[in-house]
Amino acid sequence: MSIKLLAIELYRAQQNVARIVAQIEAAPSSSPAETTAALREELRQAQAELKQLRKMLDDKKDSSSPQHYPGSMRSR
Repeated sequence: MSIKLLAIELYRAQQNVARIVAQIEAAPSSSPAETTAALREELRQAQAELKQLRKMLDDKKDSSSPQHYPGSMRSR
């Protein structure tokens, strides 16, 4: 997957996490425990996806950046 596509997916995952957090915060304290638990599980999964995408993007950026090795450049 290209860096651009990974960045788009990362943005979508960030938006999803933010949406779920907003739902949890907006949920009335009288809401059923099952509802809160389901939202927290959805948040956990969304955060795991976000972390995975962030790592994939970081790895992709590292592999595409030029490598500089000591001594590879000549002194002028």
